[in-house]
Amino acid sequence: MASLHKIATAPIALLWSCNIIKGDSHETLVYKICNGDKDSSLGYDEVVENLVQDIVENTSNSGFNYYGYRQPTDVDPFPAPSSGMIAAISWVPRGASKAVPDVAEPPSKEEIEEILKSGVVEISGDIDCEEDDENMDAVASEKVDEVSTALSAADALGRSSKVTKVGSGFEDITDGLRELDMDNYDEEDEDVELFSTGLGDLYYPSNDMDPYLKDKDDDDDSEELEDLSIKPMDSLIVCARTDDEVNLLEVYLLEPSANDESNMYVHHEVVISEFPLCIAWLDCPLKGGDKGNFVAVGSMEPAIEIWDLDIIDAVEPCLVLGGREELKKKKKKGKKASIKYKEGSHTDSVLGLAWNREFRNILASASADRQVKIWDVAAGKCNITMEHHTDKVQAVAWNHHAPQVLLSGSFDHSVVMKDGRIPSHSGYRWSVTADVESLAWDPHSEHSFVVSLEDGTIRGFDIRAATSNSASESRPSFTLHAHGKAASTISYNPLAPNLLATGSTDKMVKLWDLSNNQPSCIASRNPKAGAVFSVSFSEDSPFLLAIGGSKGRLEVWDTLSDGAVSRRFGNHG
Repeated sequence: MASLHKIATAPIALLWSCNIIKGDSHETLVYKICNGDKDSSLGYDEVVENLVQDIVENTSNSGFNYYGYRQPTDVDPFPAPSSGMIAAISWVPRGASKAVPDVAEPPSKEEIEEILKSGVVEISGDIDCEEDDENMDAVASEKVDEVSTALSAADALGRSSKVTKVGSGFEDITDGLRELDMDNYDEEDEDVELFSTGLGDLYYPSNDMDPYLKDKDDDDDSEELEDLSIKPMDSLIVCARTDDEVNLLEVYLLEPSANDESNMYVHHEVVISEFPLCIAWLDCPLKGGDKGNFVAVGSMEPAIEIWDLDIIDAVEPCLVLGGREELKKKKKKGKKASIKYKEGSHTDSVLGLAWNREFRNILASASADRQVKIWDVAAGKCNITMEHHTDKVQAVAWNHHAPQVLLSGSFDHSVVMKDGRIPSHSGYRWSVTADVESLAWDPHSEHSFVVSLEDGTIRGFDIRAATSNSASESRPSFTLHAHGKAASTISYNPLAPNLLATGSTDKMVKLWDLSNNQPSCIASRNPKAGAVFSVSFSEDSPFLLAIGGSKGRLEVWDTLSDGAVSRRFGNHG
């Protein structure tokens, strides 16, 4: 999604997340950034320049500095918006998840010490440490004084109690006990049983022996287990979401229903550190066994994080591909720290990911550093780096029928097809008229793919007409003017041939019949998701289409409920 990357990389990105420009809602800012100001003929660059000028003029009173970071202030006049945005969506195949996911154990003492040693958590300088030591000594001294005072008070209280007893109305303790008749206190009528059948009903040596407590614990455990359980017919959808200042992976559970009123809710979520741009589900068995349930996340950082979806409350990914080297020594003030990257890493944002279903340990990535990389996830390293584009690479996709063949689309207005077995080959290139937003192979044909562009058009190509001569022009099989704004996302239906879904920053989702390379729109809908960034058909329920966008609300459209879709493709349902 070229437009989404522009939002994330623009100098007003943090401003957008904090809603600093008074009078512009989150949705309006997204609109302006992606498409220019609707009230003028200004383009993206001019809009950004004007918005930055607004920032400079407002920062003195807004509580934020130029780049959107908070400054100390008593009042925040521009609160952050309550809704976020969904950047990417992926369905989890049925049966891939554990019936009851595991709950992550808290980090051990050794793991915490390792984190501290790694330099991830920075420790203040010597001056700060000395101040902290002094503060700790002062606190300790205060606590000692408090203990001494408490002991003195208790001692005094004890002495005063004795004095009180002596001065009481009883001449002597023996007279007091005689009046209470303590010798006969326990001699009650054994036949009188008002509320119990004996002492055993009142006291149990442990909670496990108390049937009331035991039943209650069992009920709580069964309810918790029921909440976590994933039934065989449940569907899971993973959303990469940015909400206010928090980045999340949300795992939605969609329960089927006989009356067409499915229940959908967030089953669990994972907090991630960076602004997510793309995700890819994969089942490479990273932890042993025959399969796994993982999601790869590309973000504004050069690292690719792999998260285990079968673990709830995870605090760190199970694997990180590439990224920056950890700096263990702090640089002196005034000196810029040089950035070092891990071997084989990208050096800029990761914009696209694609998992290879045939070779399950293989993951392809596209980056703003103009590179395409092929990773061995099981080994945790980059095997192949390709540099056949001259601008940011937005999307990658593996061929369903020839799994060694990889497509990549770029901001350089080109799509390139290469064979992963011979990466040094120049490959086959197609020129397009605008920045590539997304691309997809036709799952029903090994020869065809479609690409969506920032100018709102969709183009289809047949690779049999391709040539390795970059000077020759390969004409598209069809050109479809699908949307008035950027066509940010596309998804082929896995069951019905020629059924394609498209989504756009014009807020519309459309369904197309591509039969005979003569596309026709059969349904369109405004899902109320804002600017649409991601659409995806389910493989298990092929006519369910998940939709996410700038309003941060996941929508699921049962496309078969549309009359035109049902008439044309209902025989596949």
